[in-house]
Amino acid sequence: MPVTRLETACPREDLDYIASIGSVDLSEGPVPEVEQAWRACLDGRHERPAGVRPVIWDSWRRCVRAGLEPDGFEYRFVDAAVLAEKLKSNRLLIETAAEVMQGLLAYNPRGHINLTDAEGVTLHFCGLDITPVGSVLLESLQGTNCTGLAIAENRLVYVLSEENFGTWLRQRRMHCAAAPIRDLGGRTLAILTLTAEPGRFHFHTLGTVQAAAEAVSRQMALQALLEEQRTLLEVLNEGLVVLDERGCIKALNRYARQLFRVERDLLGAPFHRLGRGERVDSLLLRADEGLHDLDITLQLHDGTHLSCLASVCPTERGGRIVSLRENRRIREITRRIIGTQASYTFETILGGSRAMQDTLRLARIASRGDSTTLILGESGTGKELFAQAIHNASERCGGPFVAVNCGAIPRDLVQSELFGYIEGAFTGSARGGSAGKFELADGGTIFLDEIGDMPFDAQASLLRVLQEGEVTRVGAKRSQPVDVRIVAATNRNLSRAVADGSFREDLYYRLNVLSLSVPPLRMRREDIPTLAQHFLERCARSLRKPVRGIVREALDILMAHAWPGNVRELENTIERAANLAGGELIEAEDLPLELAQVARRAAEPAVRCGAAMDLGSHEMNAIAAALRECRGNVRLAAKRLGVSRGGLYNKMNRYGLSADAFRSGRG
Repeated sequence: MPVTRLETACPREDLDYIASIGSVDLSEGPVPEVEQAWRACLDGRHERPAGVRPVIWDSWRRCVRAGLEPDGFEYRFVDAAVLAEKLKSNRLLIETAAEVMQGLLAYNPRGHINLTDAEGVTLHFCGLDITPVGSVLLESLQGTNCTGLAIAENRLVYVLSEENFGTWLRQRRMHCAAAPIRDLGGRTLAILTLTAEPGRFHFHTLGTVQAAAEAVSRQMALQALLEEQRTLLEVLNEGLVVLDERGCIKALNRYARQLFRVERDLLGAPFHRLGRGERVDSLLLRADEGLHDLDITLQLHDGTHLSCLASVCPTERGGRIVSLRENRRIREITRRIIGTQASYTFETILGGSRAMQDTLRLARIASRGDSTTLILGESGTGKELFAQAIHNASERCGGPFVAVNCGAIPRDLVQSELFGYIEGAFTGSARGGSAGKFELADGGTIFLDEIGDMPFDAQASLLRVLQEGEVTRVGAKRSQPVDVRIVAATNRNLSRAVADGSFREDLYYRLNVLSLSVPPLRMRREDIPTLAQHFLERCARSLRKPVRGIVREALDILMAHAWPGNVRELENTIERAANLAGGELIEAEDLPLELAQVARRAAEPAVRCGAAMDLGSHEMNAIAAALRECRGNVRLAAKRLGVSRGGLYNKMNRYGLSADAFRSGRG
């Protein structure tokens, strides 16, 4: 190795020294100048004689100051448990260095090569002169020696036999060279030391040792990079399968093994050992230009199915890298991003009225199972609040809650929105296709609001989901299972919609397994003060205004209003009043003018017309009350309400009321 390469690892004066002495033969004894300098150092001399190198003189002086005796050499060893741990943690280093050390020994058959860690503990050796594994070669314990000097100087060094501090090492008549093995960051991992007979030790020995140490360093760096890549592949949250040019498996990461439910890598096996599918052989394994986010379904070896997005990247040698992302996991991420979670519980639904408590009781019953539930009620009564509360009180509370307003989706897009579509299903469809709302709700609850406005052709697809538990994407040939609990809601009379042919009768019966009616606000006026105060407190916090209450006159106006918009209208009214309020209380003039006018008309004398008047203004509530009092006897209830029995049956069907429920005490 040329001197210019070694100059970066060893001082010029050391290189000049070894170059000047050439091959040194010490068979007739040590170099006199060095021997005299060593004895002078032992006698306490401080100035370095001209015949000894500075690095050696400085090491001798450190040994003298440490009180080391040159004649007292013996190997010092680490504790057995410590050695076992070092051998275990340095296993890869030892295996890597052993091959290089054996190669060095071929050029130095009567010599010795040893490997120590950065703390001077011998990890491995080869050759004739054995340095015991576990012995510590630090300068502070053994005096000046090549390994200890390399650790102290942290660079390439050499020590001729007469330059050792200990008498035993000096008398061995062996020369040594040592070089650090470093990691990518330049940190010293170990020391590689070569010991040779004087006739075989010369200038080029330094280059050989330095090159060997660098070779081990490069191997260790390569192993570190491979380990980082392996770790990176293992922690990725997507399955990676590396295939060779024949389509056989070269590697599988942890996530892929989980997806395919295999415990071993199946190295060398064809890809179809992991799973089979229609599009795999034709598209996945023959994609010369690569594929991105291909929606595929694989049948696994245990008979189950894996639905995922696959991407394929070809390698330079004709292989493939296949990445797989499970659709279920993608949907979970999508749900977190779009916030498909229920926030309301039964405890957050306000209302102490009898009508509201009856509805809450039925809703709690609905939450105990997975039966399809139909929620009836006018717009603004809070049907979605009940749907969320049912979900949160059910065993599905940890799953998604996806709300869909069936009346807000364009008729042509209802099926693709609910059930998804595959790539190319229609003009403008997204590449790779898209999951529908039912797939997003897998494992949880889907809330179909305004179900009465769903187009007739989409109702057939919904009926299949209810009957089979499967969805078929638009354009797809195969269905895929979904585990979804359906809660539907409407403000329409579905019985009448069935009669006039706008709603499927079989779907109506499927949806109406459990039903509950959310009472309008006018039928639970006693809840108005509580609701108004709740909305006021929330608005005051949002507006940062000190509005804390409502005066009696304003509250009377609120109580007198019919609330056609129900709770939603009340909330908007309170927010408007809170904005207009000039003090701590909402006054009558802060309310909309039309509310005050209605209140004045309501205060004028009026003649009540008995049950018929009640039926006209509070029809549904009056019917329920009459049936409850008559314990489900329709004839008596009709007589009490002043209507015919046939007319009462029609009205009961309109509001989804069942006489059987009142006979059993559930109504």
